[in-house]
Amino acid sequence: MVAIVDYGVGNLYSLVSSFKAIGVDAVATGEKFVIEKADRIILPGVGAFGDAAEKLFSSGLSETVIKEAKKGKPLMGICLGMQLLFDKSYEYGEHNGLSLISGEIRPISDVIPKDYKVPHIGWNALKFKGKSPIFKYLKDGDFVYFVHSFYGANCENSVIATAEYGANLTAAVQNNNVYGCQFHPEKSGEVGLNILRAFCEI
Repeated sequence: MVAIVDYGVGNLYSLVSSFKAIGVDAVATGEKFVIEKADRIILPGVGAFGDAAEKLFSSGLSETVIKEAKKGKPLMGICLGMQLLFDKSYEYGEHNGLSLISGEIRPISDVIPKDYKVPHIGWNALKFKGKSPIFKYLKDGDFVYFVHSFYGANCENSVIATAEYGANLTAAVQNNNVYGCQFHPEKSGEVGLNILRAFCEI
Protein backbone atom coordinates (compact mmCIF):
# COMPACT_ATOMS: atom_id res chain seq x y z
CA MET A 1 0.00 0.00 0.00
CA VAL A 2 1.14 3.51 -0.87
CA ALA A 3 0.48 6.33 1.60
CA ILE A 4 0.04 9.75 -0.03
CA VAL A 5 0.76 12.27 2.72
CA ASP A 6 -2.20 14.61 3.21
CA TYR A 7 -1.00 17.72 5.02
CA GLY A 8 -3.35 20.16 3.34
CA VAL A 9 -1.28 20.76 0.20
CA GLY A 10 -1.44 18.88 -3.09
CA ASN A 11 -3.68 17.38 -5.73
CA LEU A 12 -4.32 14.11 -3.96
CA TYR A 13 -7.19 12.82 -6.08
CA SER A 14 -5.17 12.64 -9.31
CA LEU A 15 -2.41 10.73 -7.52
CA VAL A 16 -4.84 8.22 -6.01
CA SER A 17 -6.40 7.80 -9.46
CA SER A 18 -2.99 7.23 -11.06
CA PHE A 19 -2.12 4.45 -8.65
CA LYS A 20 -5.55 2.92 -9.20
CA ALA A 21 -4.84 2.97 -12.95
CA ILE A 22 -1.75 0.79 -12.43
CA GLY A 23 -3.51 -1.53 -9.98
CA VAL A 24 -1.83 -0.30 -6.80
CA ASP A 25 -3.68 0.37 -3.56
CA ALA A 26 -3.06 3.96 -2.47
CA VAL A 27 -4.63 6.14 0.20
CA ALA A 28 -4.38 9.86 0.94
CA THR A 29 -3.87 10.14 4.68
CA GLY A 30 -2.81 12.47 7.44
CA GLU A 31 -2.67 9.63 9.97
CA LYS A 32 0.81 8.77 11.21
CA PHE A 33 0.01 5.10 11.84
CA VAL A 34 -1.22 4.65 8.26
CA ILE A 35 2.00 6.15 6.90
CA GLU A 36 4.00 3.88 9.21
CA LYS A 37 2.09 0.81 7.98
CA ALA A 38 2.47 1.71 4.30
CA ASP A 39 5.01 0.03 2.04
CA ARG A 40 5.85 3.30 0.28
CA ILE A 41 5.26 7.01 0.79
CA ILE A 42 4.41 9.80 -1.65
CA LEU A 43 4.92 13.41 -0.53
CA PRO A 44 2.90 15.67 -2.87
CA GLY A 45 2.72 19.44 -2.90
CA VAL A 46 1.65 22.52 -4.81
CA GLY A 47 1.95 26.17 -3.87
CA ALA A 48 4.57 28.04 -1.85
CA PHE A 49 7.40 26.26 -0.02
CA GLY A 50 7.09 28.26 3.22
CA ASP A 51 3.37 27.60 3.65
CA ALA A 52 3.72 23.92 2.82
CA ALA A 53 6.71 23.43 5.13
CA GLU A 54 4.86 25.12 7.99
CA LYS A 55 1.88 22.79 7.53
CA LEU A 56 4.06 19.71 7.24
CA PHE A 57 6.14 20.51 10.33
CA SER A 58 3.24 21.74 12.48
CA SER A 59 1.24 18.59 11.72
CA GLY A 60 4.07 16.42 13.02
CA LEU A 61 3.95 14.43 9.78
CA SER A 62 7.45 15.67 8.90
CA GLU A 63 8.87 13.57 11.75
CA THR A 64 7.00 10.50 10.53
CA VAL A 65 8.17 10.94 6.93
CA ILE A 66 11.81 11.44 8.00
CA LYS A 67 11.70 8.47 10.38
CA GLU A 68 10.22 6.10 7.80
CA ALA A 69 12.63 7.26 5.09
CA LYS A 70 15.61 6.73 7.38
CA LYS A 71 14.35 3.21 8.04
CA GLY A 72 14.71 2.55 4.31
CA LYS A 73 11.11 2.86 3.18
CA PRO A 74 10.82 4.17 -0.42
CA LEU A 75 9.74 7.82 -0.44
CA MET A 76 8.96 9.97 -3.47
CA GLY A 77 8.40 13.72 -3.37
CA ILE A 78 6.50 15.26 -6.29
CA CYS A 79 6.79 18.89 -7.45
CA LEU A 80 6.77 20.99 -4.25
CA GLY A 81 6.98 17.70 -2.38
CA MET A 82 10.35 17.09 -4.05
CA GLN A 83 11.52 20.55 -3.04
CA LEU A 84 10.55 19.89 0.59
CA LEU A 85 13.03 17.00 0.63
CA PHE A 86 15.91 19.51 0.33
CA ASP A 87 17.79 21.26 3.13
CA LYS A 88 16.21 24.66 2.51
CA SER A 89 14.43 26.93 0.07
CA TYR A 90 14.90 30.59 -0.83
CA GLU A 91 11.33 31.07 -2.04
CA TYR A 92 10.15 34.37 -0.53
CA GLY A 93 12.58 34.18 2.36
CA GLU A 94 14.57 31.28 3.75
CA HIS A 95 12.78 28.13 4.89
CA ASN A 96 14.03 24.80 6.20
CA GLY A 97 13.13 21.54 4.48
CA LEU A 98 13.40 17.88 5.51
CA SER A 99 17.14 17.54 4.68
CA LEU A 100 16.67 14.16 3.00
CA ILE A 101 18.33 15.52 -0.17
CA SER A 102 21.41 17.74 0.12
CA GLY A 103 20.94 21.05 -1.65
CA GLU A 104 18.65 24.03 -1.80
CA ILE A 105 15.73 25.40 -3.78
CA ARG A 106 16.43 28.50 -5.90
CA PRO A 107 14.44 30.58 -8.43
CA ILE A 108 14.70 29.36 -12.02
CA SER A 109 14.82 33.05 -13.02
CA ASP A 110 18.41 33.10 -11.71
CA VAL A 111 19.59 30.67 -14.39
CA ILE A 112 17.26 30.83 -17.40
CA PRO A 113 17.36 33.55 -20.12
CA LYS A 114 15.39 36.69 -19.30
CA ASP A 115 12.97 36.14 -22.19
CA TYR A 116 11.88 32.74 -20.86
CA LYS A 117 8.55 32.68 -19.03
CA VAL A 118 8.26 31.94 -15.33
CA PRO A 119 6.78 29.63 -14.23
CA HIS A 120 8.10 26.90 -16.48
CA ILE A 121 4.91 25.17 -17.65
CA GLY A 122 4.66 22.37 -20.16
CA TRP A 123 6.15 19.17 -21.54
CA ASN A 124 9.91 18.70 -21.51
CA ALA A 125 12.21 15.80 -22.29
CA LEU A 126 14.10 14.03 -19.54
CA LYS A 127 17.84 13.58 -19.87
CA PHE A 128 19.06 10.86 -17.54
CA LYS A 129 22.16 11.13 -15.42
CA GLY A 130 23.19 7.66 -14.34
CA LYS A 131 20.65 4.91 -13.67
CA SER A 132 17.71 4.93 -11.30
CA PRO A 133 15.12 2.20 -10.69
CA ILE A 134 12.25 4.67 -11.08
CA PHE A 135 13.22 5.16 -14.73
CA LYS A 136 13.58 1.51 -15.66
CA TYR A 137 10.56 1.62 -18.02
CA LEU A 138 11.61 4.93 -19.65
CA LYS A 139 14.03 5.93 -22.36
CA ASP A 140 16.17 9.06 -22.55
CA GLY A 141 14.11 11.85 -24.11
CA ASP A 142 10.70 10.77 -22.80
CA PHE A 143 8.49 13.78 -22.07
CA VAL A 144 6.93 14.73 -18.72
CA TYR A 145 4.84 17.67 -17.53
CA PHE A 146 6.29 20.52 -15.45
CA VAL A 147 4.81 23.45 -13.53
CA HIS A 148 7.41 25.27 -11.40
CA SER A 149 9.21 28.53 -10.73
CA PHE A 150 11.95 27.11 -8.47
CA TYR A 151 14.43 24.28 -8.90
CA GLY A 152 16.86 22.08 -7.00
CA ALA A 153 20.33 23.68 -6.86
CA ASN A 154 23.72 22.58 -5.47
CA CYS A 155 22.54 18.98 -5.51
CA GLU A 156 24.76 17.52 -8.24
CA ASN A 157 25.42 14.26 -6.38
CA SER A 158 21.70 13.51 -6.20
CA VAL A 159 20.54 14.50 -9.70
CA ILE A 160 19.25 11.56 -11.76
CA ALA A 161 17.58 13.57 -14.55
CA THR A 162 17.57 17.08 -15.96
CA ALA A 163 15.30 19.00 -18.33
CA GLU A 164 16.35 21.82 -20.63
CA TYR A 165 14.50 25.13 -20.29
CA GLY A 166 17.06 27.71 -21.25
CA ALA A 167 19.31 25.91 -18.76
CA ASN A 168 19.66 22.34 -17.55
CA LEU A 169 17.26 22.29 -14.62
CA THR A 170 17.02 19.54 -12.01
CA ALA A 171 14.15 17.26 -13.03
CA ALA A 172 14.63 14.37 -10.60
CA VAL A 173 16.82 13.45 -7.64
CA GLN A 174 17.66 10.37 -5.60
CA ASN A 175 19.39 9.71 -2.30
CA ASN A 176 19.28 5.95 -1.70
CA ASN A 177 15.58 5.16 -1.05
CA VAL A 178 14.49 8.81 -1.29
CA TYR A 179 13.35 10.04 -4.73
CA GLY A 180 12.06 13.36 -6.00
CA CYS A 181 10.41 14.43 -9.26
CA GLN A 182 10.10 18.14 -10.04
CA PHE A 183 7.56 17.22 -12.73
CA HIS A 184 4.14 15.65 -12.20
CA PRO A 185 4.09 11.90 -12.99
CA GLU A 186 0.33 11.88 -12.40
CA LYS A 187 -0.08 14.42 -15.22
CA SER A 188 2.48 12.87 -17.59
CA GLY A 189 0.43 10.17 -19.28
CA GLU A 190 1.84 6.68 -19.75
CA VAL A 191 5.40 7.87 -19.07
CA GLY A 192 4.33 9.15 -15.66
CA LEU A 193 2.40 5.99 -14.87
CA ASN A 194 5.49 3.96 -15.70
CA ILE A 195 7.49 6.00 -13.19
CA LEU A 196 4.91 5.31 -10.49
CA ARG A 197 4.80 1.65 -11.54
CA ALA A 198 8.59 1.36 -11.23
CA PHE A 199 8.52 3.13 -7.83
CA CYS A 200 6.04 0.53 -6.59
CA GLU A 201 8.42 -2.27 -7.63
CA ILE A 202 11.35 -0.98 -5.58
